[in-house]
Amino acid sequence: MKEEFKSGFASLIGRPNVGKSTLMNQLIGQKIAITSKKPQTTRNRIQTVYTDSKIGQVVFVDTPGIHKAKNKLGEYMVNVAERSLNDVDVVLWLVEPTTYIGAGEQHIVEELKKVTTPVILVVNKLDTVSKEELIEAIDTYRKEYDFAEVVPVSALHGKNTDVLMEQIFKYLPYGPMFYDEDTVTDQTQRSIVAEIVREKALHALDEEVPHGIAVAIDQMKYRAKSKIYDIDATIVCERSSHKGIIIGKGGSMLKKIGTNARYEIERMLDCKVNLKLWVKVKKDWRDSDFLLKNFGYKEE
Repeated sequence: MKEEFKSGFASLIGRPNVGKSTLMNQLIGQKIAITSKKPQTTRNRIQTVYTDSKIGQVVFVDTPGIHKAKNKLGEYMVNVAERSLNDVDVVLWLVEPTTYIGAGEQHIVEELKKVTTPVILVVNKLDTVSKEELIEAIDTYRKEYDFAEVVPVSALHGKNTDVLMEQIFKYLPYGPMFYDEDTVTDQTQRSIVAEIVREKALHALDEEVPHGIAVAIDQMKYRAKSKIYDIDATIVCERSSHKGIIIGKGGSMLKKIGTNARYEIERMLDCKVNLKLWVKVKKDWRDSDFLLKNFGYKEE
């Protein structure tokens, strides 16, 4: 291993829905974290790995959005996000280019003041504002916290992400790789498949239902002869009325979710997929320790 090789951990934080997963997918160059316009899309710490064989390796920790928790799932998500601030070499705080710092942002500032990790302010959506507005937004944030660096980017269009990568490497220690060069994520195929199904449900459903859904993969088998994956998955919701919405008239909504999910799973697995979806009601699963663990939300 070369002396100048660097490797370390970078945590991506921010309010829900600010574009963290989009940025992560952009930096890695492929889709790992699910994205949607609805808050609380990311529920677990998703680790993705960026390797440049000449410079080094960054293990990104995409955390759930830091917000005020309303139930046990919310508390779990916030604990995961806040704990990751101390466990990494550099923190990336993703914000929007605005001069208004709301309660959610203030809460994050308070959390950052408790840690000694260097923080890079990443101002997203740079292509949506003028240069003057961008400078004003940066000044507003600089008054709140002493950032190690400030980097404006467009997560959606990949603008300035190369500059961001340079700044991240600046704060990583020298050392060998944590993962093989071809590793992109520590997520299992099963959990990525579950997340894809959940993403497609989030896209298709109404505001109220998505928060209350989880996806469990009941079976995932590969038929080598015909090169087909058989996948059975259950969408779990909290109310009977939600079940009806998820299934839709004559099964139309479930069919739409299934078709969209299957298309993306086939692209990921690079083979044909036979996807079967079911819907079950588990009342108040977001407040049940047992069910939270069951759906993969485990405290490490």
